[in-house]
Amino acid sequence: MLKQLLFGLLTALSLYGGTHIVVLGDPHLPGKHPQMKEEILEHINEWKDVDMVVAMGDLCSKTGTVEEYTYIKTYFAKLKKPLSVITGNHDFIYMDELDSNDKLQHASKEIQEAKLKRFQTTFNLPKLYYNMIKGPYLLLFLSADDPNHLAELSKEQLAWLEKELQSHPKMPTIVFFHAPLDNTLETYNRWVNTPNFVAQPKKKIHELLQANPQLFLWVSGHTHTSAKEASFASKVNQYEHVTNIHNSDMNKDIIWTNSLFLEENFVSIKTYDHSKQEWIDMLDRHIAVPKF
Repeated sequence: MLKQLLFGLLTALSLYGGTHIVVLGDPHLPGKHPQMKEEILEHINEWKDVDMVVAMGDLCSKTGTVEEYTYIKTYFAKLKKPLSVITGNHDFIYMDELDSNDKLQHASKEIQEAKLKRFQTTFNLPKLYYNMIKGPYLLLFLSADDPNHLAELSKEQLAWLEKELQSHPKMPTIVFFHAPLDNTLETYNRWVNTPNFVAQPKKKIHELLQANPQLFLWVSGHTHTSAKEASFASKVNQYEHVTNIHNSDMNKDIIWTNSLFLEENFVSIKTYDHSKQEWIDMLDRHIAVPKF
């Protein structure tokens, strides 16, 4: 109750009207629990203050087939809020067919490029990466588009990112990308913090973050980190001056979503349990906006 009162007071004192962003971690459509996933959209459609929804990559369940993309388009057509999307590895990296052991296998460059184009066409995107300005904030939406790792930025996209940051040096900046920054989770399983499960290229991203103190939030999915996991929201999420906001996937028996409330001087992160239809107050966080 005290946290809710404080949040309300801080919001009331803000001069900027605020922006409410709902984050959907790895939808994996159709995947598991399709009816629950339908209910998530119903919940979000009922929230009157939502300004936009971001789907954090891996919109496709497995391999980015024509059938999966058709399902995705039909699914998100039911959302009544503005939608922003980015790619994940399951949206473009793999062949449609599994191997003889029913394992995913990497597709040729031509097939991967065709699937990235399919992603663009499905959502009418001029490019896979783009920016948006919300009040005093710069939002950068980055897509995995280089298959050297499961979540890697191409050289072209890195150059664009660097230019965007250089062009907005005084603007508080939030990045949305499929994978988290390196070592922003406890190593609670065998793949967390390994090369395929952190944002790549790691060294170049590190250099860009060091050179740009205005970038203070990095929002990610990919690791399927449950809201019950201790490092879902903890001190380990800090990468130098950047806070990494982790998001669970939508294939679990319980689906959680994070909401980002962008105010004039701070961003509040609140986590919602869609099974119980209640906010998890103990996971509330308030991140101060950097001052220059």
